[in-house]
Amino acid sequence: MSNPNPSKLPKVGTTIFTVMSQLAAEHGAVNLGQGFPDFEVPPRLVDALGRAMAAGHNQYAPMTGVPALRQAIVAKTERVYGHRPDADAEITVTSGATEALFNAIHAVVRAGEEVIVLDPAYDSYEPAIELAGARAVHVALDPLTFAVDWDTVRAAVTPRTRMLIVNSPHNPSGAMFSADDMAALQALLDGTGIWLLSDEVYEHIVFDGARHESVLCYPALRERAFVVSSFGKTYHCTGWKIGYCIAPPALSAEFRKVHQYNVFCTFAPAQHAFAEMLDAEPEHYEQLGAFYQAKRDRFREQLLTTKLVPLAVPGGYFQLVDYSAVSDLDDAAFCRWLTREHGVAAIPLSPFYEAPPSGQRLARLCFAKNEATLDAAIERLRGL
Repeated sequence: MSNPNPSKLPKVGTTIFTVMSQLAAEHGAVNLGQGFPDFEVPPRLVDALGRAMAAGHNQYAPMTGVPALRQAIVAKTERVYGHRPDADAEITVTSGATEALFNAIHAVVRAGEEVIVLDPAYDSYEPAIELAGARAVHVALDPLTFAVDWDTVRAAVTPRTRMLIVNSPHNPSGAMFSADDMAALQALLDGTGIWLLSDEVYEHIVFDGARHESVLCYPALRERAFVVSSFGKTYHCTGWKIGYCIAPPALSAEFRKVHQYNVFCTFAPAQHAFAEMLDAEPEHYEQLGAFYQAKRDRFREQLLTTKLVPLAVPGGYFQLVDYSAVSDLDDAAFCRWLTREHGVAAIPLSPFYEAPPSGQRLARLCFAKNEATLDAAIERLRGL
């Protein structure tokens, strides 16, 4: 008898982000695909990292995170959201937000259970769910506005539903939850045993005077939630891979069981650097929305000189464009063509879906780039 397929993730290949970045490198394309900034990390943060290493902070950090950093996260959370989590019982520093998402799912989701995800959804959610032996139940957002139909979400709930994953500001669309969404979410979960996983990695990248509706602002939600944040997104250093999770003590205890045997602890010098940065320069995250709004507005104005039609971007650092006036190719084929023939790498939306909307012609561009990078991309896009 032949051996069965050894893969526990038979549907998973190389991520679309890696595929498109490799294609961009092969063709000398301007890479607006993978979501990483190409500008400098704040100087204070770089200096603090060097000082931390020189001071000898090069061995294992405490499993839950360096105490000074957890205290700084407490102060930041209270400053921004009016909630003061317990540094020892409710905050865990992780190796990026992706590890935190994985830990949260594996902390509470059991084999045979279901996790509701809202499509389009970040691609790390479903593999983590499947590795837990559970099933991802996909509920589509509005294909034009990416708003949630909470009645449709409610209809997807079954006795096996263990968790709901939400993401605001949303990747890939930039859509954001309103106060009404938070009320609907609370009503949906009230009286159930469903846990909430809130992916808030773009929490400080919000525009036009809007407020990020964090789960941490809502007591009835945060008592059942894992809330995940990313220093990489906030401080332009995605390669450092430092994030954190805030959750109530009982959930944090379960989260830490997975974290302890997943990575155990996270890069120690960077934790000391972030502790210093949070305390010394809170204006960095307070002004981050304005910093990126200027990039968003300039990039949008430039896109209007091309045949690509930019959609609204309430938050995050991605710009969706409708390419219907350029091509009738499906999104994956269009993005490959755009990279090879016009030298600009974008990300198709279909990998974010279980079942992409029929006829959708959207691609994701990242504007977390230097002006010279964006200018070079626009020059090429004008040739479409």
